[in-house]
Amino acid sequence: MSDRNTDEYFFHKDIETMPRDQLRQLQLEKLKRIVHHAYANVAHYRRSFQAAGVTPDDLQSLEDFQRFPFTEKTDLRDNYPFDMFAVPQNEVIRVHASSGTTGKPTVVGYTREDLDAWSAVMARSMACAGARPGDIVHNAYGYGLFTGGLGAHYGAEALGCTVVPVSGGLTERQIVLLNDFGARILCSTPSYALNIAEVAEAEGVDLRNAPLEFGLFGAEPWSEGLRAELDERLGIKSVDIYGLSEIIGPGVACECHQARSGLHGWEDMFLFETIDPDTGESLPFGAAGELVITTLAKWAQPMIRYRTRDITRLTDEPCICGRTHMRILRITGRNDDMLIIRGVNVFPSQVEAALMHVKGIAPHYQLVLQREGSMDTLTVEVEAAKGISPERYDDLERDTVHQIKSRIGVTCRAVAMSPGEVPRSEGKAVRVKDLRTPKTRS
Repeated sequence: MSDRNTDEYFFHKDIETMPRDQLRQLQLEKLKRIVHHAYANVAHYRRSFQAAGVTPDDLQSLEDFQRFPFTEKTDLRDNYPFDMFAVPQNEVIRVHASSGTTGKPTVVGYTREDLDAWSAVMARSMACAGARPGDIVHNAYGYGLFTGGLGAHYGAEALGCTVVPVSGGLTERQIVLLNDFGARILCSTPSYALNIAEVAEAEGVDLRNAPLEFGLFGAEPWSEGLRAELDERLGIKSVDIYGLSEIIGPGVACECHQARSGLHGWEDMFLFETIDPDTGESLPFGAAGELVITTLAKWAQPMIRYRTRDITRLTDEPCICGRTHMRILRITGRNDDMLIIRGVNVFPSQVEAALMHVKGIAPHYQLVLQREGSMDTLTVEVEAAKGISPERYDDLERDTVHQIKSRIGVTCRAVAMSPGEVPRSEGKAVRVKDLRTPKTRS
C-alpha cells in the first residue's frame, strides 16, 4: 500500500486549476492502480471483467475504459454485506449503509485513508461553496448510517471550521442555536432548510439578520426555484453539493459560490462519464445521459463505472471561479424515480419546477400515484401560502393543473391543502406517495 500517499488528497489549489491534459494523465495513472486493486481483491470484479472479455492490462487509455463493465446497486446487494470490500476486514474502520427500506441495504466500507480522502474532498467542497477556516458550521444533516452528517462534520473540521453537530429535528432549538452561536454556514437537505425558514418566520425570528451567509444543501434533487426561495427567506447563498454513499458520500462534486452554475466534480478523485441509459453507450460533453462514476482513490471498496441513475449533462467549459474540473449540470431526475403518467415520462423535480410558477402556493408538495383501470394517475397535493383564502383554493388547483400540463405535458389532478398540511421532513423529503398495489405498478 505504499502508493496510497494521502497528502495528495487534501485541499490544493494547484489540483483544482490543473490543466485538463495533466488532469487526464493523473486520472489514467490512478485509474490503472484502482482497477488492478479491484480485480485482484474483489471476486465480483474478476467475474464481471472476465465476462466482458477485459483485464486490467487492457486499460492503456481513458478511452479503453469504455470497454469495462458497469457496476450497479444490485451488485452491492447481491454481495451483501462485505463481499465488495477489497481489503481485509481489519483494515475497514467504518461502515455506512442505506436504509434498506426496499430490500437489503447497500453497505459501504472505509479504510483510514478513505476517511482522510473523504474529509479532504468534503473540505474542498465546503471551501468551494464559500466556507473558510474559522467559520461556524451548523450541521443539520442526519448522523448515523446515512453519510451526510458525518461527511459534513469531518469535512468542516478538516477545513478548520467549528462544527455544531445538531443533526435533524428539534427545529425550534436549531433556530435558537443558529442565532446564538452565529453560524456562517448551514448544512442540511434543501427541504429541511425550508422547514427551518418556515418555523423561524412563525416564531417571529428573521434569520436574514443572522450571521448566516451560505447554505450547503444536498442529498435530494431541488430546483432553481427552491434555491431562490431559500436565498430570499434565509438571506443566504444556497449552494448545491452532490454525493452518494456508494461512491464515498457527500463531497463528490460541489457548486462554487461565485457562479452556482454546475457542480465541480473532483476529477483527481473520481472519473465521471455520461452514458445512454438504454444502450450504455458513452456520451460526449453536453449530451444528457446517466451519470457514471468511478472512484480513483477509495481502497476499501472501489467502485468501477458505477451507474448512479442520475440524469444530467457534463461540461468542461471554463468557470468564472478559475477551476478547471468539469461540472455536472443540475441533475434533472433519476432513472429509478421516473414516473410514467399516461405515457409521459415525469421526474418529481420537473413537477417542482412547474409549481414554482403557480402563484399563491408554498414550496411544499406531494405526488400521489394511483391506478385507475389500466392507467396510472397523478394527483398533486399543493399547499396554499399563508394568507390565501380558502375561496381561492379552486383557482390554485386549476393553475397547478395548467402549469404542469403546459410545462411537462402530463394531465393530473390537483388538491390544494391548508398551510402546514403537506408533511414536513427533517431529512430527505418524501415527494412521492405511491398508493398503487405492487402488482399494478408499471
